[in-house]
Amino acid sequence: MPDTHIDRDQIIATEKIIRPHIRRTPIIEADGRDFGIDSVPLLFKLELLQHSGSFKARGAFANLLLRKIPRAGVVAASGGNHGAAVAYAAMKLGVPAKIFVPTVASPEKIARICSYGAELVVTGERYADSLQASERWAAESGALALHAYDQLETLLGQGSVGLELEQQSPDLDSLLVAVGGGGLIGGVASWYANRVKIVGVEPEASPTLHNALQAGHPVDSPAGGIAADSLAPKQVGALMFPLAQNFISGVTLVTDEAIQQAQQALWKALRIVAEPGGAAAFAAILSGRYKPQPGERVGVLVCGGNTAAVDFARAAGVTSKEHSLPSASRVASPSSKGD
Repeated sequence: MPDTHIDRDQIIATEKIIRPHIRRTPIIEADGRDFGIDSVPLLFKLELLQHSGSFKARGAFANLLLRKIPRAGVVAASGGNHGAAVAYAAMKLGVPAKIFVPTVASPEKIARICSYGAELVVTGERYADSLQASERWAAESGALALHAYDQLETLLGQGSVGLELEQQSPDLDSLLVAVGGGGLIGGVASWYANRVKIVGVEPEASPTLHNALQAGHPVDSPAGGIAADSLAPKQVGALMFPLAQNFISGVTLVTDEAIQQAQQALWKALRIVAEPGGAAAFAAILSGRYKPQPGERVGVLVCGGNTAAVDFARAAGVTSKEHSLPSASRVASPSSKGD
């Protein structure tokens, strides 16, 4: 198990490098009563408004700007959001990119990846399957692999969320963060370094960090549920796990029903359209699985919004090429070259 060390100076240095390429996403304050629960001050960090629709753009730019990129370009495996972020960053920096996603990737995320000009391969049922395929392609082609969460540069880039949030709201007591592979919570927890209570939130159907903390090391876990395209790797990252042990106070599990209710509540009260993984952290509050102490000022990271839940063309009865899924020529099948 690697002894990962990430400090604030490293995150500050990384943030300065990626700052010209990322958005300073806004925060919005609310109260529990806005959602029909007990009064508690809530602060939402809206990373769904980041380039490519999620926080992942931070780690993608960190990788592309801090590492040497070969002529063959880059390759990434993703449930969807990391792939979209890498495709976006590669487009902006003029780097060839090939993205592998599983069949559970949402049509919205597939469409985003293709819109940024990356080559796309849809293969395997889960993220782990796409990861294996991407690793084979990296070995064959010489492309640089950009891991979605188990990479130092990825952790440093995601840590910039914590830096930015502390500048915007320095008086938080706790912060709820959804967990998939752990890149986001690992980076953010490294920034706060126990100065704020960091709580991980996972679906009951994919309790990767919960199971790892119980076992004392990353272990294979179920990978299912409504947020399977963003919060369901087989294991949490080996690099982030020591960070979790040092800086994360615990993990709260939520049901798929609670995640759906959180999506609906965010839309009804705040007009925020979050994907399931993006709403998972708030589900812990709304469902009562996480109970704040009196006066506790709680931060909630809304980490992604790549969902087709809002479709204005469909609502208007419009059908056009512009609103259809990418053509087959842009999406390679599992048997296509390089898989």
